[in-house]
Amino acid sequence: MRPAIFPLLPDAGCLLLLLVSWLFNPTRSEITSLDSGNIDDILNNADVALVNFYADWCRFSQMLHPIFEEASNVIKEEYPDKNQVVFARVDCDQHSDIAQRYRISKYPTLKLFRNGMMMKREYRGQRSVTAIADYIRQQKSNPIREVQDLEEISSLDRSRRNIVGYFEQKDSDNYRTFERVANILHDDCVFLSAFGAISKAERFSGDNVIYKPPGENAPDMVYLGSLTNFDLIYAWTQDKCVPLVREITFENGEELTEEGLPFLILFHMKDDLESLEKFQQEVARQLISEKGTINFLHADCDKFRHPLLHIQKTPADCPVIAIDSFRHMYVFPDFSDLSVPGKLKQFVLDLHSGKLHREFHHGPDPTDVAPGQPIQDLASSPPESSFQKLAPSEHRYTLLREKDEL
Repeated sequence: MRPAIFPLLPDAGCLLLLLVSWLFNPTRSEITSLDSGNIDDILNNADVALVNFYADWCRFSQMLHPIFEEASNVIKEEYPDKNQVVFARVDCDQHSDIAQRYRISKYPTLKLFRNGMMMKREYRGQRSVTAIADYIRQQKSNPIREVQDLEEISSLDRSRRNIVGYFEQKDSDNYRTFERVANILHDDCVFLSAFGAISKAERFSGDNVIYKPPGENAPDMVYLGSLTNFDLIYAWTQDKCVPLVREITFENGEELTEEGLPFLILFHMKDDLESLEKFQQEVARQLISEKGTINFLHADCDKFRHPLLHIQKTPADCPVIAIDSFRHMYVFPDFSDLSVPGKLKQFVLDLHSGKLHREFHHGPDPTDVAPGQPIQDLASSPPESSFQKLAPSEHRYTLLREKDEL
C-alpha cells in the first residue's frame, strides 16, 4: 500500500506572517491614465477628480508619484465608489494635446475637476499624503450651510460675499443646480440655503437666489434667470463672487502670477476703504474693456512693503497705483489724478503700446515734447518686477520656459 501524500502546509508562524503582510501591504490602487480617448468620459463622470500632469524626465514628477499613489489609497478607502473621487494622471510628453488644452506650464501640476469642469485653482499645498488626502476631504465636504432660522441671515458676516438660496425642498432640480455652482465657487463666496417653512417668506414668487455683497448697507441683488440653467446661474454667480478688483496676498500671489497678465495694483492701508472704493469705481468706469489684458488688484501696504520700496515708496506714501509688467514696475504719477477722465486708462494703454517702457529708457516720446524743445535721450533703469518673485518656484516645479514647447 502506497503511503498517502499530503501537501506541506505552512506552520502557524508563516500563516501569521502572511496575514500581517497582507494587512499592512494592501494592493496598490491604480491611478487612472488619461488620454485623448478616455479623458472626457472619465472626468465628466467623476464628482471630483485630481489629475497629475507630469513628465517622466522631471525629478519633481518622480518624487510626487509614490505620494500621489498613497494618497489615492487613503481616499479610496473612504470613498469606494469609483465615481466619487478619481485620482488620474496625464503623461504630458505622450499627450501634448491634453497639456496644451489645460495650459500646463510646469511639472508636476495638480488640477482639480468637478463633473468634467476644471477648477481655476490648482492644488498648491504641501506634497504629502496627509495634505493631499485632507484637500480631497475638504473638496467632498458640503459647501452650503443650511440655516435653521432666517435670523441667521440678518447676522451674516458682511465683509464676505454671500449667496443665499431659498428653496421649497432640497430634493429638487433647482437646488441640485445651486449645489453644483456652490461646489465650484465656494472659495470665492459663502453659500447658504434655507428650505420649506423656514424659507417661505423669501419665496413669494418661487425658489429664489440672492447675492448679499460686502458692506452693511450694500443692496441685495436677485438672480432673475432659470434656476435649472447651470450656465446662466453659474455666470451670474461667478460675476458676483469674483470681483473685478481682487486682493493679492502671499497665498494667492503664485496663482495670480501664473495667469500671465500684467498687474495694475492699488497699494493702500488696510483700513483705507475709501481709496479702494475710488479705485474700484474708476477701474469699472475706465477699464472694463481691458479685462482679460491686465489683472486689477489691490494690496495691503504693510504686507507688501518690499514692492513699495522697489518703486521708492513707503506705506506713508499710500495710496499708490503701479503697474507690474513682470519685467518692470511703473508708477501712476499721482493718485489724485485717478478721477481725471481717461487718465487711468491711458496709463494702461501706454503699457500695452510700450510707451511706458520706452520713456523709462529714453525719456518722453517725441510727440510729447513741446515744439522747439530739444529731444533728449535720458537713460534710466526702471525698477524690476517685484511680483514676478511670487511665481512658481524652480525648487518645486520644472518650469517650461516656452509654453509652446508642449
